[in-house]
Formats: sequence, C-alpha cells, structure tokens
Amino acid sequence: MSKTTNKFSPEVRARSERMMLDHEGEYPSRWAAALSISAKIGCSAHRLLDWVKWAGVPSNMAEKLKALERENRELRQANEVLRKGLAYFACA
Repeated sequence: MSKTTNKFSPEVRARSERMMLDHEGEYPSRWAAALSISAKIGCSAHRLLDWVKWAGVPSNMAEKLKALERENRELRQANEVLRKGLAYFACA
C-alpha cells in the first residue's frame, strides 16, 4: 500500500493527460504547458509530467521502471558516499 494518498481521481488524471497532449504544441515548451495546465487542475507541474510519462505504460512495465529508477537513485547516492570517502582519505 502506498504511503501517500492520491487526491486526484483517475478521471481527473486522464483529463489532465489529454489536455497536456492536446495543447502542448500551443506553448513554447513542454514545461510551460505543464505549468499552465497544472495550475488549472491544482497539481504541481512535476506531477502532471509524471502522469503524462506513465500514461499508456503497462502496469508491469511501470512497476519495473519505478524499481529501476529507485535502484538508480540508490546507486547514485552510494557513489556520492564513496566519492566523498575517497576525497577524505586522499587528503589525509
């Protein structure tokens, strides 16, 4: 079970995704479109872009992608710790 609650219904998400895809060309960038549309919906632009990114992705692929993104984030953090440790011992 998710730790966060989703205050947006699937219908709102689907409508938001359609608005983004339909009107994206009317804005100078994808980010500008997301900012404008998300303000009308009441969500963040990042959340809207995530919804659009996940739209149409099969659930098993979405879960796999989330797991890979989490693993990537953990590996980046581990690399940063190792890099800092190496810098510490190199100066000592």
